[in-house]
Amino acid sequence: MIKNQLVREIVINALNEDIGKGDMTTENIFTEHHNSRGQIVGKEKGIIAGLDVAKLVFSMVNPGVKLIGKFTEGEEVQDPPKLLAEVEGPTVGLLQAERVALNFLQRLSGIATQTRKYVDRVKDYPVKITDTRKTTPGLRILEKHAVAVGGGVNHRFGLYDTPMIKDNHIKASGSIKNAVEKIRKTVPFTVKIEVEVNNLSQVEEALIEKVDIIMLDNMTLEEMKEAVKIINKRALVEASGGITLGNIKEVAATGVDYISVGALTHHLRALDISLNV
Repeated sequence: MIKNQLVREIVINALNEDIGKGDMTTENIFTEHHNSRGQIVGKEKGIIAGLDVAKLVFSMVNPGVKLIGKFTEGEEVQDPPKLLAEVEGPTVGLLQAERVALNFLQRLSGIATQTRKYVDRVKDYPVKITDTRKTTPGLRILEKHAVAVGGGVNHRFGLYDTPMIKDNHIKASGSIKNAVEKIRKTVPFTVKIEVEVNNLSQVEEALIEKVDIIMLDNMTLEEMKEAVKIINKRALVEASGGITLGNIKEVAATGVDYISVGALTHHLRALDISLNV
């Protein structure tokens, strides 16, 4: 992932934001020849994600700063504190990169940890947990990577890769039929079409149009069960809206194929990770 140019641009922007014209503290204490070693430590249980991004941060600040990982992507910290990685090299570069590297590592590990909780909660059901577009602006590629590390699957990355007809599209175009017909006139036949519905009548409409995926938006459990029964494998079924750790098992039991959870990326707590020189 770190070879992706977009990831490198994200890191560059983060470093420019933090370092700006220079580090007034570190640069006035240490010479360029001063070297240090440090340990990145996981201080609570969780799934680690973003070590490669942290490594990129250090190397982009100063190629002489090396990060040696002791954990692998997706590995779980079970008995904290745990040594996640060691860093060594020029002190100025090491300290200048510290905060940005930890910001990425803590947030991505938090997302992976949150995702794993949802995945584990429905492990007895043949359903997949997927993310949404409710991501931090500019960080989507990283946050969706963290979801995958946590055991989830990625939904569409943006408006450009999958047509999803939502409630406002339906209202503005007049009907599900109108919206689907217009999309089918222009997109390749290989592209799947998803339609968001919020009642059983719309489920029937979507089936008539032979869409590929039907999203059940904010339906009750009973409505979901009935919708799955009506659809009867004629389309993939996704549940969305109001999904929590408290109710996801009941949603999975309705028979849906996917459950999308915005909270994976917009309602989380960063994992507690620190760097000790």
